[in-house]
Amino acid sequence: MTQGAQGAQGAQGAENRGVRRRAVGAAALGGAVLGVTGATAPAASASAPAGGRHGGGGSYRSLPRPAVIAHRGASGYRPEHTIGAYQLALDMGADVIEQDLVPTRDGHLVCRHENDISGTTDVADRPEYAARRATKRVDGTTLTGWFTEDFTLAELKTLRTRERIPRNRPKNTLYDGRWAVPTFEEVLRWAEGEGRRRGRPVWLHAETKHPTYFRGLGLGLEEPLARLLRRYGRHRADSPVFLQSFEPGSMRRMARLVSSPRVVLLSAPGDRPWDFVEAGDPRTVADLITPEGLRWIASFAQGIGPSLDLVIPRDASGALGRPTALVREAHRRDLIVHPYTLRNENSFLPADFRLDHGLPPAVAANEYGDVFGAYRRYLATGIDGIFTDHPDTGLLAAADFRG
Repeated sequence: MTQGAQGAQGAQGAENRGVRRRAVGAAALGGAVLGVTGATAPAASASAPAGGRHGGGGSYRSLPRPAVIAHRGASGYRPEHTIGAYQLALDMGADVIEQDLVPTRDGHLVCRHENDISGTTDVADRPEYAARRATKRVDGTTLTGWFTEDFTLAELKTLRTRERIPRNRPKNTLYDGRWAVPTFEEVLRWAEGEGRRRGRPVWLHAETKHPTYFRGLGLGLEEPLARLLRRYGRHRADSPVFLQSFEPGSMRRMARLVSSPRVVLLSAPGDRPWDFVEAGDPRTVADLITPEGLRWIASFAQGIGPSLDLVIPRDASGALGRPTALVREAHRRDLIVHPYTLRNENSFLPADFRLDHGLPPAVAANEYGDVFGAYRRYLATGIDGIFTDHPDTGLLAAADFRG
């Protein structure tokens, strides 16, 4: 899942609140933030039944509201889409943990934000794979690098993961090389084991990435995903998993294969889902967020995952404006709303929530801003959950919101 840079506020009172809240969060979650994975997190829902193979997770409506969704795991603290990032998110208490799914050449689903793994693994440093470097056209964008669909699972498993944005998160590079690329089946096994240990289901939020592109390569994502969901008992309407995609057609296909709850992701208003482009469907995201478009989505999905800018647009300065009617209109059609992605760093926050801390701009960009102030604005719109790279911060903000 992607999101453009967001920006920030410098009022002294907001700064004091942000610093104070960060200190409280660090103290409360110190063991987890340091990577002590033996800590036990609070249950996501006191009423949710215990997890386990072929066991229901309870309706997604039973999740805390707003739910805190760990975006690619605790990716603010560990390289994204690693077991380390997922484990830390769970130890922090995240309500749901996200995976992005792409295929290997031999049809296994692995967890990577993109099929281009040039920046998230050490593949560029591996001379045995130098000849695999290729230029491809993926959803209308030309990319040069190394791609999962050109590797068997066995080959991919020889690589080690890395921090994707080291300039923003240099501390995360400490963990470069520690973990392999996980398969989604490994994540399902991990979630099953953690569910048994904790006595509650571990909720997942799995995205099919570039499904039309991969289907054209003979590597369709939906069928192998459905097989895995059935194998691990997550194919029912009450299963502890959300399925999501930026391509509505992928979720319509999943609706024919399993009953797991589905979410349609929505980017910028002028964007067209790639399956629409391929099919000649002229609709854009702006069309999908109209009452008519939301009714259509509700015919095969249970929720939407809009960009935060679709919930509260930013003005010309990058500051938050007035909320749109999207949350209200989605709720009228019984759709839950899980927007993406709120991050702690100034460079990703709205302009009216950035704090310079008296530092040069280039340094301040990677420092934390008044993220709690930003959470208050977004949560006040009535959203049902929010994706965040920093689950500990999100959990504190959600607790504040609930009072």
